[in-house]
Amino acid sequence: MKKASVLMILGPLLLLGLYVFPLWNIMLGAPQYPDPLGMNIHIDGIRGVGEFDIQNIDGLNHYIGMRTLPKDDEMWEFSTFPLIIGAMVALGVLIGLLGYFGKVNYKWFLGWFILMSVLGVLGMYDFNAWMVDYGTNLDPNAIMKLTHPDGTPMTYKPPLLGHVKMLNFDVTSLPATGAWMMFAGMTLTLVAAWLGWKTTRPGAAPEAVVA
Repeated sequence: MKKASVLMILGPLLLLGLYVFPLWNIMLGAPQYPDPLGMNIHIDGIRGVGEFDIQNIDGLNHYIGMRTLPKDDEMWEFSTFPLIIGAMVALGVLIGLLGYFGKVNYKWFLGWFILMSVLGVLGMYDFNAWMVDYGTNLDPNAIMKLTHPDGTPMTYKPPLLGHVKMLNFDVTSLPATGAWMMFAGMTLTLVAAWLGWKTTRPGAAPEAVVA
């Protein structure tokens, strides 16, 4: 159980990478932009991949009626997500320590993983809902009013995951370094739960005691 508990401590600590690295990355490439424009989605705000990328993206969006990208203080998520991540890291480390000293069992490890998974799904849902609103709630007085062949207004929602063609832009949305660190940390906690179950089930060999 102690090996499992060590993994349970290490797993949540990997989530601290979200305070340094971006969670998601969206890139926009077009023939007129040899260097694609990009934005990194952090848990506390949106940053441009290049120095002027946010300014250029907002300039392009203005022509088709999309709003400017939100500032850090314009979305409640950017002040709430860092608190949630910090609370989950602290909770996970505490559970790992309690497991190390035999106060809780592997079910607590699994419980943390399930709770973090639920929060992750809710976060992705919220992110996708924001992109739907961002790409479809357009200014009716926009300079360019583009429509589909059937006459319905064209929308510009970036993909949640993967690639899509929007006008002459190739838009790609993928997890960034922070997300991969989070996934790795969550995987460690799942392995910790499995090891904890394996070492505590009936008939399991006792762990070696290190002097």
